[in-house]
Amino acid sequence: MNLELIADYACEIGENPLWHPTEKRLYWTDIATGRMFRYDPASGHHEQFYEGEMVGGFTIQRDDSLLLFMAKGAIKIWREGRLITMMDSIPEEQESRFNDVFVDPEGRVFCGTMSSKTHKGCLYRLDPDGALICVLQGIECSNGMALTRDHRCFYYTDSFARSIYLFDYEQSSGNISNQRLFATVPEDEGFPDGMTVDAEGGVWSARWDGACVVKYSPTGAIIDRISFPVKKVSSVIFGGEDYADLYVTTAGGNAKATEGAHAGSLYRVRPGVRGLPEFFSNIGR
Repeated sequence: MNLELIADYACEIGENPLWHPTEKRLYWTDIATGRMFRYDPASGHHEQFYEGEMVGGFTIQRDDSLLLFMAKGAIKIWREGRLITMMDSIPEEQESRFNDVFVDPEGRVFCGTMSSKTHKGCLYRLDPDGALICVLQGIECSNGMALTRDHRCFYYTDSFARSIYLFDYEQSSGNISNQRLFATVPEDEGFPDGMTVDAEGGVWSARWDGACVVKYSPTGAIIDRISFPVKKVSSVIFGGEDYADLYVTTAGGNAKATEGAHAGSLYRVRPGVRGLPEFFSNIGR
């Protein structure tokens, strides 16, 4: 497939690509440097629009604002250049930060944290009324999430465990249960990172230190692999007006000599299958 380099901001941890369907722009973050970016494919223009506290993950709210998940468990709304605090911190996450996040069809946000020296990471669920519930504990590195096409099952990645899990998912409550293994990644193929699901049910998983994006069938068989000229491929999402573009973030921009000349760049590829719109979060409605 033809890789198209969209923007090279030398991101140390480029992450969380997310298509904004109202603005028709692609957003992403560089966690380590506290920067955020956006790209307009119609004009070809891209820019950095935020610099400040690090953003581990973010969602798009139903009013088009951004919901930012940050260090120490802080959650804030970014709207027209202003930050509004929804949650200052989580007591258990003072030495940690949020990582990848995912919105379900009801506007809830599943938001995971990194491990720290004092405890393992957790997966939380943030409900529309602002309630924050820990749904999984003992996580090495909380990462990519998605739903199956029928919304009956939930994919969840624990990167350092080199595993992608599958859970039963109940849309009415947001509960997940019946954890089982979907796929494991061998040590010489990097770590599973961000992920998304296409309109046919294919599961696309980025490979940190694996220099590729892997496509799984719904049964967990590898059916495709897209190679990249950088080692740390961090996350994937479909975007564009027809959702036929796969946007891919990478990391390692602070070590291009070893990670690749364009490490930390945003790429685009057209894989021959369409994706699906992501859901809007509905927190603090």
